[in-house]
Amino acid sequence: MENLMGLLRIHVEKGENLAVRDVLSSDPYVIIKMGKQKLKTKVVKQSINPEWNDDLTLSISDPRLPVQLFVYDKDRFSLDDKMGDAEFDINPFLEVLRMRLEGIPDGTIITRIQPNRQNCLAEESQIVLQKGKAVQNMFLRLRNVESGEVKLQLHWIDIPGSRGL
Repeated sequence: MENLMGLLRIHVEKGENLAVRDVLSSDPYVIIKMGKQKLKTKVVKQSINPEWNDDLTLSISDPRLPVQLFVYDKDRFSLDDKMGDAEFDINPFLEVLRMRLEGIPDGTIITRIQPNRQNCLAEESQIVLQKGKAVQNMFLRLRNVESGEVKLQLHWIDIPGSRGL
């Protein structure tokens, strides 16, 4: 873990309008990958609008790597079904963290990232100051599937002794 910059906590809040992969519903869960790291949320039974409210934490040493998100339907007797994927870049978030934000009131929108063909944003993503720290809210539109979006929130955790931002 040399060159560790810090930790990225991803709060996987919920999914909306996910694809049906079982008879009437799905049993979705999310996998987050970055480089060789792979993290997984809990499975929410029988829901196409699941609320995970899980925190997954990645160690960041190379911010150029995209964060990949995969949604799957948990199956008991066969391979889990794919329910779409997305990816996002953490560099806009890291750029804001490098700014001097002292004295700025909570609730201030630091920057906005617009959806485009290069990102998976379903709507404008805002980086906002909450309790003196920058957080990024994002709704990701899933690719390679009929429908579905996943809501995330990014938080940064500094580690004493790391190289920092």
